[in-house]
Amino acid sequence: MNDALSAEDSFRLQVLLTQDIKAIRIDEANLILYALTDKGEASLPLSPNCRADRYLRLVREQLSGHALGSPGGYPVYLTRWTRHGQMEGLNLGRLLLTGEPEAVVAVVHSPALGDELARYAWWAMPTIENARLMLRREQVARGGMGPVLADFLVEHLPFLQDDHLGIMDTVAVLIDSGAVSEAGLEAVWRRGKRVNSHYVAFLELAAGRLPSPLPAHPDAAAAEEALAERLAREEPRARALVRALSGQGQSFVAAALEILERPETQEVVARALNAIGRYFSADLAVAEVAVADTCQAFAPRLEAVARLASCDDTGVRPIFARSTAIGSLMRRKIEPVVAPVIADLRALRG
Repeated sequence: MNDALSAEDSFRLQVLLTQDIKAIRIDEANLILYALTDKGEASLPLSPNCRADRYLRLVREQLSGHALGSPGGYPVYLTRWTRHGQMEGLNLGRLLLTGEPEAVVAVVHSPALGDELARYAWWAMPTIENARLMLRREQVARGGMGPVLADFLVEHLPFLQDDHLGIMDTVAVLIDSGAVSEAGLEAVWRRGKRVNSHYVAFLELAAGRLPSPLPAHPDAAAAEEALAERLAREEPRARALVRALSGQGQSFVAAALEILERPETQEVVARALNAIGRYFSADLAVAEVAVADTCQAFAPRLEAVARLASCDDTGVRPIFARSTAIGSLMRRKIEPVVAPVIADLRALRG
């Protein structure tokens, strides 16, 4: 059994490693080693003299010995550190020369990741998960790689299909990073019509700046006039109602209704309920002095706003603790908790 690379591969690899290499990746299916150099991309077809999996291990051992001084391959202890961001003591760039996917993940997880290194890591391993992780780094999101990663995530969101948690987390990263274009956000928002979990992160992180806001409620102007004295005193409930009847508010309410009327997973339900509570409690955070509702025309809506301000996932937690149901079965189980929330949201729609 051979314990060394073929003479041809050994020589060509040694020559390659004398260059200024930024990253290495290996196409295991076609047995080709690719290197990103300061002059562009180079490829090195491999000629195994033993079983392919064993030969690839020998290749990686040589790469690791050159990059990290670890002739036995990618150090096992680094794998344990990879997903905990404990890589600051190492030269992160050297990890990208090992040809190990786990080493790329270690770089992506590092808090020290910068824009240039993100570009090399992206070349080595362009996946949805890596794009999400890198966009969480401010230096990357604000750098040249920010729009590249954001465009990739927007384009590849449909591939997540029924991974509703992945969809919510991806949209949250896009919004929070600020790296996505307005057109990109519009495209993501429109997908909510087909898969409503796309809306959840918007309700959580962009409630006051939703794309393509709806027209204001027909009663919006009348509400402002009828509640003028309360608004002048900055009464929280009145402010919350007027905000809900605005164009942005109607977009929020409509999206919340679409989610709760047909949620697919428990995470979608919990996050949507919490987002609704935060939205309506923003104006009610200050204790409101009880007042008689002389404005009878809007009293039911003012009461609905007050109830929505206390909305969260507390009511569904015991249900989810006893069941892993999703889809229609889950919806039947949570109906007693969610139905009143839906009724209050409908009271605010045009």
